[in-house]
Amino acid sequence: MPALYGMNAHAVFPERPAVFVDLEGTLVETQEFSLLAGVAPCLPGAPEALHALAGAGFAVIVVTNQSGLALGRFTRSEFAVREARLQRSLQDVVDVHVGSFMVCPHRPGPDGRPACLCRTPAPGLLLRAARAQHLDLAGSWMIGDSDDDIEAGRRAGCRTVLLKQGSDTSASQTRLRMPHRRCFEWDEVVHEVLKERTRAHAFPAT
Repeated sequence: MPALYGMNAHAVFPERPAVFVDLEGTLVETQEFSLLAGVAPCLPGAPEALHALAGAGFAVIVVTNQSGLALGRFTRSEFAVREARLQRSLQDVVDVHVGSFMVCPHRPGPDGRPACLCRTPAPGLLLRAARAQHLDLAGSWMIGDSDDDIEAGRRAGCRTVLLKQGSDTSASQTRLRMPHRRCFEWDEVVHEVLKERTRAHAFPAT
């Protein structure tokens, strides 16, 4: 295989946009995903929404804080079993391939803020996925149900959606924690993301 020395890596591996999806409370219903024996139930409309977004050319990347690993509540292999079950379920039901699960295994610091570079609201998981998979962060979206998810997305340079199904959205107080869009259902998320992508293609930056 010829060396890529002196070549633009982006020309060889063109960047694609991604949807970064928080796991618990956004993709799946349970807040105890890592302790389940079976497949975690997805939130209504989530599989179909991911199918639509993947079909539009977005890579699907799950990002999740799992401090239970550091606390010894479960092992990485136990989490991997549940991760694989969810991946197979999405593949079988709606033919969606999850590009990767990006997991922060660390506990927060004493003040509740990240003590590492990967725990949201730090952007480390998104940046790591972008480097590994040649993702276009400016064309990507972070979808989550918390202000921490929104901050992580904004700090990574993504657009953001705060998804609060069946409840009122909170009023974020800082720009970093203010979502670009607020949605109550997954079909709204798809509409907003694809509408923005169409607008960007119609009026490209100069």
